[in-house]
Amino acid sequence: MTDSRIQLTEEDITGIQADAIVNAANNSLLGGGGVDGAIHRVAGPELLAQCRTLGGCPTGEARITKGYNLPAAWVIHTVGPVWRGGTQREPELLARCYRNCFSLVREHGLRSVAFPAISTGVYGYPKEEAARIAIQEARRALAENENLARVLFVCFNSDTRLAYEKALTEP
Repeated sequence: MTDSRIQLTEEDITGIQADAIVNAANNSLLGGGGVDGAIHRVAGPELLAQCRTLGGCPTGEARITKGYNLPAAWVIHTVGPVWRGGTQREPELLARCYRNCFSLVREHGLRSVAFPAISTGVYGYPKEEAARIAIQEARRALAENENLARVLFVCFNSDTRLAYEKALTEP
């Protein structure tokens, strides 16, 4: 079951043209490694200054800021779960990340959003399981929000892209 509004790419998320890009952030929202650090570096010091006013973000929730020096007008910051074997509500928390991001997309009238593979880097979430949840939540959001025209999954490498390609073929 494919939907042409769900797209995959393998590139740097900081260069993506979309209304919003999603940052796989840590609870402080004050920058870090991986995608988080890259987004902060490109967006510039104004992003960090705005994030300081937000008071952090609990796992599974999301916050929105301006994109500053990024091509995207907005950055949606979400904190994915650290993988601990799947017994600490990780699937539920990861699904909540996507739902809360899509809620902000709808609330702000955005038509396109680009996601990294949330929690699959240093947080250790298995790529195939994470991709399944991401695709499922994207399909749900597209069905519920007729204004949403494009959901782009930005894959860090070919292993991640393969996991998303597989998830797209599943019902």
